[in-house]
Amino acid sequence: MKILVTGTAGFIGSHLASKLLARGDQVIGLDCINDYYDISVKYGRLERAGINKDNIEYNQLTQSKTQENYQFIQLKLEDKDNMMALFAEQKFDAVCNLAAQAGVRYSLTNPDAYIDSNIIGFTNILEACRHNNVKNLSYASSSSVYGLNEALPFSTEHNVDHPISLYAASKKSNELMAHTYSHLFDISTTGLRFFTVYGPWGRPDMALFLFVKAALEGKTIDVFNNGEMLRDFTYIDDIVEGVIRVIDNPAKADPNWNGKEGKVSTSSAPYKIYNIGNNNPVKLMDFITAIENKLGKTITKNMLPIQPGDVPATYADVTDLVEDLKYQPATPIQQGIDNFVDWYQAFFKA
Repeated sequence: MKILVTGTAGFIGSHLASKLLARGDQVIGLDCINDYYDISVKYGRLERAGINKDNIEYNQLTQSKTQENYQFIQLKLEDKDNMMALFAEQKFDAVCNLAAQAGVRYSLTNPDAYIDSNIIGFTNILEACRHNNVKNLSYASSSSVYGLNEALPFSTEHNVDHPISLYAASKKSNELMAHTYSHLFDISTTGLRFFTVYGPWGRPDMALFLFVKAALEGKTIDVFNNGEMLRDFTYIDDIVEGVIRVIDNPAKADPNWNGKEGKVSTSSAPYKIYNIGNNNPVKLMDFITAIENKLGKTITKNMLPIQPGDVPATYADVTDLVEDLKYQPATPIQQGIDNFVDWYQAFFKA
């Protein structure tokens, strides 16, 4: 397949592109390479795929030096004219949209970035698919959409009408927009609610990265909600395997769906929502202990109240993922953290 993967300078996108290339797909990677976090990590991910940062020019395809089937383009999702031109030229078989303005707390201080990338940008993705006969679209949603919902584990059949951050609201909006295009234009759309992804090449604004960096520098870490957080930490390789199974199995209309009592996660249109999580939430303090186990040292902790926009617990019900795609993430937390620390120390020579 010829697949557009957006967000390929990002954490999940870079891993996904590598896995697709390894199995023989042709991949066009797209990313705006913004400075939301340390761009050296973004360029490092691209370099790993054979893309030299010195060869990157905005809206120009760059050929990988090491991957025959990989090209990269720096482009903003909200750049509608160039997005439409890219789709018209490349004739994609499938699109996986992982590009987005990420982060819950950042959405409290820079809301415009979320509207530009996550709303306007996603609209451009949908329109480009519509006008270029792309019938297979998967896209990143988030466990953040569950918001004020306290029923655990989080099910794709739960109501998610009460988000508590603009980031979460933008992801819920993506699901609604995708359904509309599935209904109107028969585009298969699948939303992926990721649960706290971690692993090598992870984002510098995420807890694992911050904790390991602080620990190696002998600094104190901030532990929110006094360590009472529960997170369904999901290892990057498990996430990518789930995404690939979704790409290979585009959403289909549910023949049993009806407007009176239909499931929330399916539709009479070719539309589907999946949770991709480990189905095994971990206490934040146990997560920190696993880091300490790997590093062989105790980390000094500053206990703080919960932050605005954060939810106290996440826990994925992955029943549909198992039943439909015969897959369930299963990487143990200690193994995943060990792999991250090994990568971090090698990349930063720490």
